[in-house]
Amino acid sequence: MTVPSAHVPLGAVRLSPGLFENRRLLNTGYLGSLTVPNLLQNFYVEAGIGDQSWHLRVAEGPGPHDGRDRHWGWETPGGLLRGHFLGHWMSAAAREVATGANPALAPALDAVLAGLQRCQRENGGEWVFAIPPRFLERVAAGLPTWAPQYALHKTFMGLVDVYRDLGDRRALAIADAAAAWFDRWSEGFTPEQFADILDAETGGMLEVWADLLEITGDDRYRRLLDRYWRSRLFDPLLDGVDVLTNMHANTTIPEVLGAARAFEVTGDERWRRVVENYWRLAVIERGTFCTGGQTSGEIWTPPFEFAARRGEKTQEHCTVYNMIRLADVLFRWTGEIGYLDYIERNLYNGILAQQNPRTGMVAYFLPLEGGAHKHWGTPTDDFWCCHGTLVQAHSRHSGLIYYDQPDGAVVVAQLIASRLELEGFAVTVELRETAVRVGPDANAARAGSRHRPDSWGVVITTEATEARRLRVRIPEWVDGPAIAQVGDGRQEVAPGFLEIDVDAGTTVIELTLPSRLAVVPIPDEPSTVAFLDGPVVLAGLVDHEVALTGTLPERASELLVPDNERQWGEWLRGYRTRRQQRSIRFRPVYEITDEAFTMYFPIADAEGEQ
Repeated sequence: MTVPSAHVPLGAVRLSPGLFENRRLLNTGYLGSLTVPNLLQNFYVEAGIGDQSWHLRVAEGPGPHDGRDRHWGWETPGGLLRGHFLGHWMSAAAREVATGANPALAPALDAVLAGLQRCQRENGGEWVFAIPPRFLERVAAGLPTWAPQYALHKTFMGLVDVYRDLGDRRALAIADAAAAWFDRWSEGFTPEQFADILDAETGGMLEVWADLLEITGDDRYRRLLDRYWRSRLFDPLLDGVDVLTNMHANTTIPEVLGAARAFEVTGDERWRRVVENYWRLAVIERGTFCTGGQTSGEIWTPPFEFAARRGEKTQEHCTVYNMIRLADVLFRWTGEIGYLDYIERNLYNGILAQQNPRTGMVAYFLPLEGGAHKHWGTPTDDFWCCHGTLVQAHSRHSGLIYYDQPDGAVVVAQLIASRLELEGFAVTVELRETAVRVGPDANAARAGSRHRPDSWGVVITTEATEARRLRVRIPEWVDGPAIAQVGDGRQEVAPGFLEIDVDAGTTVIELTLPSRLAVVPIPDEPSTVAFLDGPVVLAGLVDHEVALTGTLPERASELLVPDNERQWGEWLRGYRTRRQQRSIRFRPVYEITDEAFTMYFPIADAEGEQ
């Protein structure tokens, strides 16, 4: 049965100390370290604003110290995607301010908006971007130009998010004036000519037009929605035809997110069918790597054919982030729990795994070859596309934990340490005995825990002024029935939703989620497997692909035992191999920084036969 859901209000959720809050803090510290002049550097250059010292520094180029003073990489003046990062920064900063998590970013955000207003005035009142209109003329002429609409969309996106999250009408006015240019420009082409233009990566332009239509009601945006229907992708999807294999993934995911917003704003069912068929073809009938992610060299793999696609450029971060967004959309439409399980797998093994736990920087790809290394970006020298999605992703963890449903129920969608506060109702989620503190005394173990627990302990506390229904996701990775203890009552719960009607006052729900090592084979090479501990992929600390011996692939989890399990007040999640010629230690992939690692292992019998 379809049970639509909605996000809870911004500011109603705060992360509690723990893994996700630690990563958010790394990210928000980075947001605050970037200066307004550097964020606006390319917008000022395009508008003819700046001082001579800046132009001299550009001529010198980046050096050992210049990277700290200016932005380089994809943000280097003259770069074809210059200016793209500012939109991501605005979106992330607005969310941090709106949720109350980091109000200190508000002055910088205010200064950025003032700078963009000035650029728009200097450019004649409409154009506000860091690249020139000439780039779009080249696309229209069929000349090679690297994705100008992708770059332009980021500025639109940031402005729209600032307006939606903070209600700042300056941001809306800038976006609305800039959209007038696009309405005028796009009406000058035949449908076939514009179809050619749409084939040159438009990013999330369709989503922006839908957002602005909802905000303003202006028919200009309805016209733009119709023009940005990408017929060469959407028409086959409407017919259920798989056109994704070897297609650039993150060209299409933002377009489908735009289709989702178009459906939500217009109610036109053809947009919804595009979205639903895309998910079916991209995920259900294609499969994923063990991490939950996909793509090799930024393109979709053939359905369930992964063995030949493992390399140094698998799982692009942008695709992980945008597919999480798509799963969030589909859960809100349907209430189906599988989308939440998908989000969880990708949060741990994509969003967290591709953020450096020490520096907060991003890995563009998560390599799946044997003996891989994560290649980390730097604060000011790279500014890849994934650099932008990184700062957005870690500002939005709180938005994926709780949802409202029409019957008044609150969904606990992700088991992330946090607190929800609504009028008359509050929920606190606390994790226990899963690599977190286990008691007030950091040197004391919980009674009975001689070794690392083989279950996740979760405590959910509600405070209500009247009775309320709670739906708690019991993850698909739970091994056997979960145990829910409410007062003296105890019940077993299968994966799915635990439904509890909580009374007025305080209710404490203690969940025990049994977990075991799971083995996930490559579909087209089933003797090669990865290991998962709950939703978390384990990475072997080995600099090449090595076969493990002594059992069948489906029983390969028998080859791993807990390793270095205890540290002060924490249970650690490491493992090591046993009965192997060479011992290999395993750690959660999201903890890996600069070590060589391998995630897939061939399994051979005692004689070495695979």
